Amino acid sequence: MSKSAYHHIAKAPAAGAPLVFTFHGTGGDEHQFTGLVQQLLPDAGIVSPLGDVSDHGAARFFRRTGEGVYDMDDLAARTDKMKGFIRIHKEANPGAPVFGLGYSNGANILASVIFEAPELFERVVLMHPLIPWTPTPNPALKSVSVLVTAGQRDPICPLPMTQSLVAWLVAQGAQVELALHGGGHEIRQEELAALGKFLM
Repeated sequence: MSKSAYHHIAKAPAAGAPLVFTFHGTGGDEHQFTGLVQQLLPDAGIVSPLGDVSDHGAARFFRRTGEGVYDMDDLAARTDKMKGFIRIHKEANPGAPVFGLGYSNGANILASVIFEAPELFERVVLMHPLIPWTPTPNPALKSVSVLVTAGQRDPICPLPMTQSLVAWLVAQGAQVELALHGGGHEIRQEELAALGKFLM
């Protein structure tokens, strides 16, 4: 695995500051959350990969066969690739706390990574995730703090599935917070406020 396995933005953290990985939503790019991270944590390092799957021209991190229907073999392979990419950047910044932030498809690949390798992160923000499968139990998730954000009327990520994910994470021993807003799949200001409080 190479540090350049994905086209990405990388910035080293200042001494004592965290390293933040960001993962864009479908159709986003590696710039989607870098400004937000720099605003919230100006000294933080950033690693922001661009998804290497094209869905009718929109960048994603793994393939799907329909809305909310994932190619699970592809997801498994790309989760392994992402774990290696994250690990090599983490090892290049020894001692830095490692945070993850993902939205929609980016939240899904980030969630898939922590299900299998929770030791890679201290804090993780999953914004509007959709996990339509039951992950393999992993008690090592007790070492991770997770913020899940969602819209109560999200047509893409229905609230009951968000609540099921939260319940599953809690059952693994993860420290979980849930922040909801009254809208849909869009990111709202109150969501960003919860994110800022969680990361800072």
